[in-house]
Amino acid sequence: MFNLTKINSVLAAESVAAVQPQHRDWRQLAEELGPQFAPIEQAADVSDDFVAENFAVLRQSGLSAMAVPTEFGGGGADFTEVCDVLRILGRHCSSTALALAMHTHQVVVPTWKKQHKNAPVDGLLKRIAQEQIMLLSSGGGDWLAGSGTATRIEGGFLINARKGFSSGAPAGDLLMTSAIYDDPEQGSTVLHFALPMQTPGVAIEPTWQALGMRGTGSHDIVIKDVFVADAAIALQRPAGKWHPAFHLITMLAIPIIYSVYVGVAEAARALAVQHVSKHRDNQHVCYQVGGLENELMAAKLALQHMVSTAVASKPGFDTTNKIMTGRSLVARSVLNVVDQAMEVAGGHSFHRPFGLEKCFRDAQGVRYHPIRDQDQRQLSGQLALGVDRDLL
Repeated sequence: MFNLTKINSVLAAESVAAVQPQHRDWRQLAEELGPQFAPIEQAADVSDDFVAENFAVLRQSGLSAMAVPTEFGGGGADFTEVCDVLRILGRHCSSTALALAMHTHQVVVPTWKKQHKNAPVDGLLKRIAQEQIMLLSSGGGDWLAGSGTATRIEGGFLINARKGFSSGAPAGDLLMTSAIYDDPEQGSTVLHFALPMQTPGVAIEPTWQALGMRGTGSHDIVIKDVFVADAAIALQRPAGKWHPAFHLITMLAIPIIYSVYVGVAEAARALAVQHVSKHRDNQHVCYQVGGLENELMAAKLALQHMVSTAVASKPGFDTTNKIMTGRSLVARSVLNVVDQAMEVAGGHSFHRPFGLEKCFRDAQGVRYHPIRDQDQRQLSGQLALGVDRDLL
């Protein structure tokens, strides 16, 4: 059962820190709330429902605004803290964590722009903190190529699109998305803009029936004949080409998202090791668990490298290469962890109530976030061989 009384007691204890949000221990809050989120997430996994109750607590607790600077009313969490929080939540409630990660990376990007470029994003950051709005992303499904159509009309564009994998859709307030305009002079051009989810012509189509991460509410968002004014276009870029905006998104979003999957791997390891702990005198079991430990350490080290790269670097091809290489290494190790955890636990892992089956399913999502292994290897090879970066 979802222990709302305990949730409220945790939030009440945190309310003192809310007066000085920079002193809040976000990691500790995640450790306290994570186990309370788990029953809702487990029920959502069975029913294909969205983890709506957990998202209400994310808003109430301030976790949805933890990355907003304190000057705008947010939590002031730094990048490493944000990744740690998502990893901790991923151990307990992967769907909640992944949907939150999709919102949070859209918070971290304007925060970085404000801190490093003094970009005029104050209004958005204040709304996230004060109005507790949730941001949705269609970036993973669009990526460099973009999707949907933008037709030029007087004063702006008419947008038609279907955006899949929009995690957290039922709780979203503002969709950060794009569409393709066939510019007669520049050719295929991707237009980026934000759409309030209450805009007439914007609708959620409940399509999310997935192998894992079932509680994320990653439904399709259908955009039909929606007008977007010229002034609302935040960015125009050539379709299919790397752009500075995507180097920034890569640098910040991918470590945040992949922190969740390392949390899933940690949960799988914990279940397997606990199950065989009474066989510590069995050398074969010790050997199996040692291999499991190695794979989990590989995932953690690759994630740590991604996070430290994001903190210390500037966006660009070199940083993108490091981040995306780390993404491939984390994905490989996470999948190896859940696979080996199943081997360690044996036949018991096949029983759903044990919990390892869910970890195994949820971890499979690590394969599908951009850019996938084949594209990452090609990009790394191109950069190593000195291909002209203007052509990429």
